[in-house]
Amino acid sequence: MLKRLSTFFYLRPKLILFLQLSPPLLWFLVAYIGALIAMLINSFFYLDGFTGKVVHEFTLRTYVKLLLPTNLQILGRTTLMAVAVTLACVILAFPLSYYMARFASKRMKTFLYLAVTLPLWSSYVVRVYSWKLILAKEGIVSWFAHLIHLDGLLNWYLSSEALGGTSLAVSITGIFIVFVYIWLPYMILPIQTALERVPKSLVEASSDLGATPAQTFRNVILPLSFPGVVAGSIFTFSLTLGDFIVPSLFGNSSFFIGKAVLTYQGTSGNIPLAAAFTMGPIIIMIAYLLLARKLGAFDAL
Repeated sequence: MLKRLSTFFYLRPKLILFLQLSPPLLWFLVAYIGALIAMLINSFFYLDGFTGKVVHEFTLRTYVKLLLPTNLQILGRTTLMAVAVTLACVILAFPLSYYMARFASKRMKTFLYLAVTLPLWSSYVVRVYSWKLILAKEGIVSWFAHLIHLDGLLNWYLSSEALGGTSLAVSITGIFIVFVYIWLPYMILPIQTALERVPKSLVEASSDLGATPAQTFRNVILPLSFPGVVAGSIFTFSLTLGDFIVPSLFGNSSFFIGKAVLTYQGTSGNIPLAAAFTMGPIIIMIAYLLLARKLGAFDAL
């Protein structure tokens, strides 16, 4: 019986592939795509202001609320933060990734891999709370600024209405610093992997043809490693768009998308508006991926 069964499947490799892929694809369709469809459907309902109940009636009035100045500021603020975090992660990650791919010995590369991934071994919440202590008014950053007599400069910076606050732990700057720290490993590893795939012969040929290091970087290294940059930016950009823990712990009264969704869904029970807000990051990510595709980021994958 077992021999017949094994022969039956051996002669039908496509059937084996179908049986292997069916469970994860089914789970993906039900748990992920199904959840997105459910949110999309809920976003077309609205909350009755008098009864406080969700009215299951197809309407666009919830999306109209997204056009209010307050909600547009939330969408814009979150998008700008995601862009800033992504750019900062690229700037910080590229030199280290290049060193790991081109110059580091095997032992050093192993050490750097551990150094990059070691923070990921601990709890996300623990890492965030540790920065809460570091950036607090009584934390090590304020202590060090006082030690080198830069506390006046720090206080001047914190007095800024746009970027400052009572301390770095309660400011837009604090949110930015923590986001960069949290998502930086997700940028380093894809860029390093992409740089590993750049043939050394092309770099040497560029040098032999008289190109300067800057020209070699701009015309050879950066275009070939661009898919890795895009892959890392997808992580940093999308995760920043939807995160609500960091803005809740470090932010001031300024809302971000994740925090707004949590408030609308959990505090006020306005599930349609929360669902409509979640469509914002999805649309932004689709536009970002289309732009990356147009720039040829996926051609070398």
